[in-house]
Amino acid sequence: MDPEVSLLLQCPPGGLPEEQVRAELSPAYDRRPLPGGDKAITAVWESRLQAQPWLFDAPKFRLHSATLVPTGSPGPQLHLCLGLTSYRDFLGTNWASSAAWLRQQGATDWGDKQAYLADPLGVGAALATADDFLVFLRRSGQVAEAPGLVDVPGGHPEPQALCPGDRPLHINLPGELVVRELFSSVLQEICDEVSERQVGQSVGQGGRG
Repeated sequence: MDPEVSLLLQCPPGGLPEEQVRAELSPAYDRRPLPGGDKAITAVWESRLQAQPWLFDAPKFRLHSATLVPTGSPGPQLHLCLGLTSYRDFLGTNWASSAAWLRQQGATDWGDKQAYLADPLGVGAALATADDFLVFLRRSGQVAEAPGLVDVPGGHPEPQALCPGDRPLHINLPGELVVRELFSSVLQEICDEVSERQVGQSVGQGGRG
């Protein structure tokens, strides 16, 4: 296993259906402001924009914790404690050169090595075809994370999908709507990413002909 990856929890075989997942969205689960303020995040973001002007900021759900709770029938429930964060904060904390220091400082200041990290919640799919192949995609070169590498279809659930317009507030997003977005967003990512590449391949093949 990658030394930078740790197992948060392991669900039962077959996973959990939507009705066995609960989400609590609260400002208490947002990341802590960085020591000395968040100017370092702004500096990282401005530097990334100069090199990659196509990047754009957007709200994301922040994963604070996940707990599998035994409840009897129909089975255990997954409880997610979520805050709000943003893509800008993700690049300025998790993907910053200071990430290791932030983890160490979070453990010192708050007893939580993730306290200062954005930790946006992502979704991904192990997609199997009817003829028993697994679907993998090659990431674009114009992304901030892992450009050009092979990945599964996926992305991030979007708070704005539930509260379009202004930056969403925690109070506007009930837990059941958040859970629905978690499940629907991964299906949308599959449709968007796989269909996009199929169209691109068809066009390319036609051009070569």
